[in-house]
Amino acid sequence: MKSFILFFLFGLLTVSSQATQKPNILWVFSEDLSPYMGCYDDPINQGHTPTIDQFAKDGVLFKRAFMPAPVCSACRSAMMTGVMQTTTGTHQHRSSRWVNGELVPEEVRIHLPKGMKTIPELMRDAGYFTFNCGKDDYNFHYDRRALYSVGTDPKYKVGMNGWQGNKDPNLKNWTKSTWRAVSDKDQPWFGQIMIWGGKARSKHVRKGELLKATEVPLPPYFPDTPAHRASWTQHYNAARGADARIEGILAQLKADGELENTLIFFFSDHGNNQSLRHKQFCYEGGVHVPLMMKGDHPALKAGTVRNELVSGLDISATTLAFGGVKLPDYLDGRDLFAADYKPRTHVISARDRCDYTIDRSRTVRTEKLRYIKNYYPERAMLQAQYRDKAATVKDLYRLHKEGKLTPYQDKHWFGTRPVEELYDIEKDPHQVTNLATDPAFKGELERHRKIIADWIVTSGDKGEIPESAVSLKPTYDLWKDLPIFKNAKVNPEYDQFR
Repeated sequence: MKSFILFFLFGLLTVSSQATQKPNILWVFSEDLSPYMGCYDDPINQGHTPTIDQFAKDGVLFKRAFMPAPVCSACRSAMMTGVMQTTTGTHQHRSSRWVNGELVPEEVRIHLPKGMKTIPELMRDAGYFTFNCGKDDYNFHYDRRALYSVGTDPKYKVGMNGWQGNKDPNLKNWTKSTWRAVSDKDQPWFGQIMIWGGKARSKHVRKGELLKATEVPLPPYFPDTPAHRASWTQHYNAARGADARIEGILAQLKADGELENTLIFFFSDHGNNQSLRHKQFCYEGGVHVPLMMKGDHPALKAGTVRNELVSGLDISATTLAFGGVKLPDYLDGRDLFAADYKPRTHVISARDRCDYTIDRSRTVRTEKLRYIKNYYPERAMLQAQYRDKAATVKDLYRLHKEGKLTPYQDKHWFGTRPVEELYDIEKDPHQVTNLATDPAFKGELERHRKIIADWIVTSGDKGEIPESAVSLKPTYDLWKDLPIFKNAKVNPEYDQFR
């Protein structure tokens, strides 16, 4: 640990120590966390997320923030550039990876467009020291040492930190060593800390705060089984666990003397990990995330609540603006506090291949409605995917076979999906009544359909082109030992490799 701190300090001394008034900027970047919190008016966790609720009161709370993708690597790839993953070609989950200990061949690697830099690189150019205490999970080929000032294990070729991101042996110590090492330096820092969020287990919850499965009502798309109750309840508990983790981070910042000069963003990469219909899917639960910011800055007025539609990419742009960086022309995000800021009329999100499951959906959220277009409607919602061994999935298959699902549940999980879905979020928060076939909503259907169609063209949506065999082969090699591949239960695109 001592050698790590010395290396860290040496890195700082090699960079200009010119005095600056720029603030430190910290992203508390959660995994898989929906806004099941008191400050989002959640009735179950009201009063049980005190740190997060106070965070919101001390700064700016965004009630309607939506991520560009409902899965981590596609979302994180977009956040690192401020550009939609479908534009940069980083939309297929877990691309440009290691397979059997080797990087995928050059012809499979995804490179960012010429002239495009990541957010950490732009912040470094502006004089910031950068670090990422957590996963990278980026779908483009990169040298991590160009993004982050410290923390890359030398054993990783070109600095790419593998499957889940940062595997540096000093990872767990960063919350102490990083801030203490820079606390008396002039150079500001831009850092990311990952918390497990929706993936957190019960042990993260404060004593006496653990919910019981009987205390949380199930949404109508799930059958009432012990497994589904346990899974659904776990995410509410995860939000309580995230609250305890945020409390620890804020306390560490204060102890290190860094709290006063640090602007803190708290958000998640996508929604609920426990729910089959949330993570990886384009419903509200997949892309609606918590977002709040606090710190000593005129823009971050305590007690501010903003209800306009916000994209996760706006976090990237706003971070650059706070850091004094001129915003690149290619950004899709907007500075949320710019003098000429104009609220969005809609936010678009996209789902493509997730792990080995080949799918494609596009969605747009407007003021009251959510529209989804499914490009593989013949493939059931419950097609082969990484959660197949989960008790919740096994329950669905069992009840489907026994004819014990409700008509809606049976059709939703096992039937042909509609090509188009349209939901009134205010009247139908669970999104079970598809208005796409309702004549009264014909005008709205056409309006939302056009938004997506126009965006596909103007953004250069690379999802229009099916993934090539050359690109799919590493995915097959990564997962081919699973029984479902041997039993030919996955997408037919993999038949060519058997």
